[in-house]
Amino acid sequence: MPKKKLDPLPSAAFQILLSLTDEDLHGYGIMRQVEEQSGGRMRLGPGTLYSSIQSLLEEKLIEETDANADGKLGSERRRYYRLTSLGRRLVRSEAEWLAELLRVVRAKKLLREEYV
Repeated sequence: MPKKKLDPLPSAAFQILLSLTDEDLHGYGIMRQVEEQSGGRMRLGPGTLYSSIQSLLEEKLIEETDANADGKLGSERRRYYRLTSLGRRLVRSEAEWLAELLRVVRAKKLLREEYV
């Protein structure tokens, strides 16, 4: 069986999937959402963003949509992306895996009190 591009799931891909859980977004919207949800710790450049989007599209984890959700003038050329059901299952599975890792980290008392 050939190795999948997204196995293991890179953090940029996880953040993109996570950004699309609540709404369809265009590329710049994804970049802003990732920065916000990571507390500024992750900033996706255009190269990383669009190569990750391409891989997610190829794996059918996201899909392009025709929706022009923001309705702003000049945004007709923006491409919007949405999570597929497969993508939603994968982001949930990855979140569960991270929660399990966090449980182990807490048990080993590796976090400062503010994170426990």
